[in-house]
Amino acid sequence: MLEYSLLYPLNTETRTALKLDGMWRFALDWKNEGDEKNWKNHIPGHDTIPVPASFQDFYTDKKIREFAGDMWYETDVLVPDYMKGSSVYLRFGAATHRATVYLNGEEVAYHEGGFLPFLADITDKAKFGESNRVVVKINNELNETNIPCGLTVTLSDGRKMVKPYFDFYNYSGLQRSVYLLSTPENSIEDIDLSYSVNGKDASIDYEVRVKGDDDVKLSLYDEEGHFVTEAKGRKGIIIVPDAKLWQVRASYLYTLKISLVRGNQLIDSYQMPIGIREVRINGENILINGSPVYMKGFGKHEDSDIVWRGFNIGVMKRDFELMKWIGANSFRTSHYPYDEEIYRMADREGFLIIDEVPAVGLFESLANFFDAGTGKGAKSFFSKPTIPQLLKAHMRALEEMIVRDKNHPSVIAWSILNEPESTDANSLPYFTALFEKAHELDKQKRPRTFAMEVNSSPTKCHCYKLCDFIALNRYYGWYILGGNEIDEAENKFRAEMDEWKALHLGKPFIFSEYGADTLPSEHKLPSVMWSQEYQVEMLEMLHRVFDSYDFVKGEQVWAFADFQTTDGLMRVNGNKKGIFTRQRQPKDAAFLLRKRWTNLPLNYKC
Repeated sequence: MLEYSLLYPLNTETRTALKLDGMWRFALDWKNEGDEKNWKNHIPGHDTIPVPASFQDFYTDKKIREFAGDMWYETDVLVPDYMKGSSVYLRFGAATHRATVYLNGEEVAYHEGGFLPFLADITDKAKFGESNRVVVKINNELNETNIPCGLTVTLSDGRKMVKPYFDFYNYSGLQRSVYLLSTPENSIEDIDLSYSVNGKDASIDYEVRVKGDDDVKLSLYDEEGHFVTEAKGRKGIIIVPDAKLWQVRASYLYTLKISLVRGNQLIDSYQMPIGIREVRINGENILINGSPVYMKGFGKHEDSDIVWRGFNIGVMKRDFELMKWIGANSFRTSHYPYDEEIYRMADREGFLIIDEVPAVGLFESLANFFDAGTGKGAKSFFSKPTIPQLLKAHMRALEEMIVRDKNHPSVIAWSILNEPESTDANSLPYFTALFEKAHELDKQKRPRTFAMEVNSSPTKCHCYKLCDFIALNRYYGWYILGGNEIDEAENKFRAEMDEWKALHLGKPFIFSEYGADTLPSEHKLPSVMWSQEYQVEMLEMLHRVFDSYDFVKGEQVWAFADFQTTDGLMRVNGNKKGIFTRQRQPKDAAFLLRKRWTNLPLNYKC
């Protein structure tokens, strides 16, 4: 059994999934004494905090908000008697960045990596029919041996402080739902799916992993719940006659029911929505079901008022409605995998996702958003002695992401890094190992890429040839030749694009980031940087360049909404490049993009 959860938690005929969300007891370990004083048995004090949520911004004390170190969560869980004889787990949707889980004072799990789920097996530890104390120690320090990367320093008063190598706030805690799960002792553990469309029919190539020796049966149902077809065996092909395909912004979801049976006895049951669709790169085109697609959308963050990076189902609904209103069809999960509910929503709404592992900050700069964007700050990151340990953590995060997200029809590509120092020759073996691992793990063999900052130019980048499509983060007109030099920025941008064109790569390009910081209160005629008018003018300039090159097959503006960052002279209470405010209201640029995107055909430039 892998340490992390493979299947989305469901209640079925044979399984139970009980959410443990709510107010948990909470304590910050200011003196680093929790281990010595056995807080694993019971944490001190009477403070409580919501789960899921980030801990920082509930408080009015700056020292609490900026706390770095160990924080402790505690709750009491009744494990029902009816779970006896089952396998019983605690499932954590995410714990940022590393967590140790205790049940009744005994360690039951450790996990490093702050944006993917993991399990604590408590089958032999739980007291059934009684209350069990769950304590979780979480550490939010940053280092160069885990992703995302950064530093943790000690201030003169003894407090620790994180210094990220990335441009978003280091929100942390139990930021996604926690479940108590029970599954049969013999159970369905995982399934791999891939699809092939053959005229009106389709085939589903499947492989089910189970614990135990029981037989496997699969049944497929349409959206109205009508039976379509079935198959038997742990591995095989399901033929779907007159298949209804999952399409961009026009999804169709079948339900696949998987049963583990022993004669006529049902041992385990699991069901999942699936979308039949093929993803391929053909020359300079991105193909969904054989048809070319132009990607329109955003880089985003899980970031909103009150719960911060904690999952908020209402914010999710609002975000999708705004993306539909503006004419978007895609987004990148910058810069980490999002909550599973967002992928399920994208499956239903027909959005395309570039799924990104949390590999940001692999470029040593405490102002990565500025130094990287202007060509400064290169320090041979991939020559560091910490690289072997970092690669191991990166590989683990990549595997956890692909295992969790591989069966979502919305997920059409993997982004393996964001703005790494790929100008360092030592980056190539590091990147190669990751790209090969992604291909090995993914039965569907989705396209792979990484988001390249401006240093990763055609003449300096050592790794772009690994990509199935090229993803560029470019800030011409903002970090590069902004304001009155915007015409020069356009010329410089076109010069770079001409260099890419001269390589004749025969691959599609997308712009995975582009944009300008804009205060919603600022208007200026003529425009100046930070005004809404300038954001519009700069986007218009960038779009002119995009439209001039046939191999550009997508644009994902940075960013969907304003978001919180670390304090700094380049930020006014966060990153203000949002097309929408942090409260999800439109800036002027939203109307520009709505006009453009609702008029661009899906097969634009194809």
